[in-house]
Amino acid sequence: MRPLRRVTATTTALGMTAAGLIIAVSGTAHASACSQSYLPLPDSSCTPGSYNPDVTQSNIGSTICVSGWTATVRPPTSYTNPLKAQGITDYGYSDTNMSDYEEDHLVPLELGGAPRDPGNLWPEPHYGTKTAYTKDGTETKLKNAVCNGTITLSAARSAIKNNWTTALQVTGIG
Repeated sequence: MRPLRRVTATTTALGMTAAGLIIAVSGTAHASACSQSYLPLPDSSCTPGSYNPDVTQSNIGSTICVSGWTATVRPPTSYTNPLKAQGITDYGYSDTNMSDYEEDHLVPLELGGAPRDPGNLWPEPHYGTKTAYTKDGTETKLKNAVCNGTITLSAARSAIKNNWTTALQVTGIG
């Protein structure tokens, strides 16, 4: 079950994007709905992660293992920026500068994460000891291991969804 705040943000973002409006998200949340206490991980009650059903172990050779494939499924910033703004509010970040965060897929696109599911997206800070940049390296190593047959897609997805900071150790590739 997705938290209501993300469904509302998505509905608003989709409606306003479809109408061609520029969205300026104001602080409409009553209080932060998501906890920062899990950082560098997201709050799993707000961002549980989800998978793209179109990506399976049997079709990785024509999906995630094809160079440039993620660009074909990556949502535009007109979709993700309203979610990022709402997420910054929901997580109660004191720094509200949008450029200090990446609206990141918990289960990355390169491992077949759901591209547009708000439950798979969260505003991941660019600051701290383990950041969005650190996670990018983990994602690439996992994808390479999946594509060369070292680990299964399922193992990589599960490891990164449960705790991206330990995913390489859990899968035995790092």
